[in-house]
Amino acid sequence: MDERVARFVERMGLYTEAEGLPRIAGRIFGFLLVQPAACSLDDLAGALGVSKASISTDTRRLEQLGLLERTSRPGDRRDYYIISRDVLPRSLDVRLERMRRFQELIDEARALPVRSATVRDRLDNLVAAHTDMIHAVADLQQRWKAKGAASAPATRHARQAG
Repeated sequence: MDERVARFVERMGLYTEAEGLPRIAGRIFGFLLVQPAACSLDDLAGALGVSKASISTDTRRLEQLGLLERTSRPGDRRDYYIISRDVLPRSLDVRLERMRRFQELIDEARALPVRSATVRDRLDNLVAAHTDMIHAVADLQQRWKAKGAASAPATRHARQAG
């Protein structure tokens, strides 16, 4: 693997680890993000220098999150993985869900019997900011979903040709 690609893959692993996923999941995602074709578990294990079992576990996790798609090839029993066609809307779904859960916790804090004006202002500001962020991300998500739906036939054709 090219040295710059290897650094990128490792940085993606560190990023996803900070986001709560295993580092290897991020490395898999980073590696596949810059690959033109689907890769088998053996390809991924060899390129990333980790066990096939670890690759298998984390590709399934990424597939469940909607970030990867599993594919196959005629006459080949192995599974292959590629970045999902709708990775952006799905990642926005995950981010929105996290933001909404945080908003619910802040709403719960606002219902507590706190009399301090400082605390009330802090909680109110958090609610207002998160409400704006949720609306902005939801709007972005809808625009990307509409854009994806409009270009789906062309994207599908380009993938089949590749």
